Formats: sequence, C-alpha cells, structure tokens
Amino acid sequence: MAEQLSSLAELGSVAQTSQPAAPVHVQKLDKSGRAYATGKRKDAIARVWVKPGSGKIVINGKEYDKYFARPVLQMILNQPIVAANRVGQYDIVATVAGGGLSGQAGAVRHGISKALTYYEPELRGVLKKGGFLTRDSRVVERKKYGRAKARRSFQFSKR
Repeated sequence: MAEQLSSLAELGSVAQTSQPAAPVHVQKLDKSGRAYATGKRKDAIARVWVKPGSGKIVINGKEYDKYFARPVLQMILNQPIVAANRVGQYDIVATVAGGGLSGQAGAVRHGISKALTYYEPELRGVLKKGGFLTRDSRVVERKKYGRAKARRSFQFSKR
C-alpha cells in the first residue's frame, strides 16, 4: 500500500519526485490553418476564427468599426491583440449572437484571446496575466416572486 517513512527528510524527497509536470499546450488548427474558439459574456456567444493576415477584423460580415461604432467597444476588441503585441498580424472573422453590444464585444474579446492561444500557445501567459482568458461569469440576476425585479420590492404604503 503506502511506503513507510521514518524521517521528514524522506518525506521531502518523496514530495519532490511526485510533482506532476506542467501541462503542455499545443497548437490547435483546423484544415484551413485557422484557430477556432468560442467566447462568451452575459448572454452573448461569439465564434471566432484567427488566421495570419493583414489585421482585418470582420464581425457578422461587417468591419468591426462599423459593427461596434462606439470607440470603447472597439478598444475592448483590440485589447488581447495589443497585449500580445500582434497588431496587424492576424485576420479575425467572428460571428456573434445574443445579448447587447457590450456583451457581444466582451464575447468577441474572450474568443479572440482563446483563439490566439490556440494559434500561438506561448501567448497564453501574457493573455492569462491580462485576464483575457477568464470567462466573466456575471449574468443578470433572475426575478424573484413577491418582488418587482430581482431585488426591488414593491412600493410600501403605511396607510
């Protein structure tokens, strides 16, 4: 069963030898040489394909600056590319559905980050440190019975 240890020094040597190896991340590409990933945020789901190119970003068949007209949303989209220092090196095609524009921009950002790590696994550390690979789990709280909204009560009348 378990081996008998007689001193703390032996315990240290056993602990050092049983360390699992760090996971090795490999490149994941489809037949066309593209990396595919799914990004999510609130109710929005984005499917993202990344391939080498001139830096063109197309979302639902439109240029990204036409689809996301607000500069804040465009900045959110570019964050993982800028953090990875890969501006103008990849063409990105995305389809996004559900939610509003803010949630869709977050979903595309999440998808771009994951797809970049699938194409270049060595970028994982930079993107993880920036927080781009973490799925933002915050969603709208459900409405409860006996309440006007999720937390708002109906107006109280003393008389």
